[in-house]
Amino acid sequence: MTTRIGIILGSTRPGRRGRMVADWVAETGAGHLPEVDFAVVDLADFDLPNLDEPQPPASGRYSKDHTVAWSETVRSFDGFVFVTPEYNRSIPGVLKNALDFVYGEWNNKAAGFVGYGLHGGTRAVEHLRLVLAELKVATVRSQVALSLLGDFTIDDPVLAGRFTPGAHQTRALATVLAETVEWSRVLQPLRDGVRA
Repeated sequence: MTTRIGIILGSTRPGRRGRMVADWVAETGAGHLPEVDFAVVDLADFDLPNLDEPQPPASGRYSKDHTVAWSETVRSFDGFVFVTPEYNRSIPGVLKNALDFVYGEWNNKAAGFVGYGLHGGTRAVEHLRLVLAELKVATVRSQVALSLLGDFTIDDPVLAGRFTPGAHQTRALATVLAETVEWSRVLQPLRDGVRA
């Protein structure tokens, strides 16, 4: 069975840099681990409102079409790589909202991280790790921290600019991807309901 890794693009802001980063993650994954199915999951494509389900997500009882579509998408993956900017020392609200919409669909999966920002998105990733722990997601230790000052060429502060990651970032990403895939595979028996 093919391992499927969703690359969750955690920003929907116009002019975001995240799409370039998510595409880089997908291309790097395809080059390093061709037997794995990597797919970009853009939160902008789901248009999730602020959480509007009357039942708690842990119940798995959804009344809204957008929740069902999001649930099916999350459920379809074995693990995730989260691509997130850092907003005010944390993750974007749209990413937190998307995480909160469903619960069981996240359980017993693995996650890696690619953060970006003035400080490499490290504080956003730290917050994201806490949220994912509550969702029963195993997070890998390695992460990629992209600096707006070193990994992007920005001619205009409003525009995304060009993404120019160094070779060391590609090596770091290869490690994150390998660990995420390995942990996703190790957790498969738990997702299948088989306990040792």
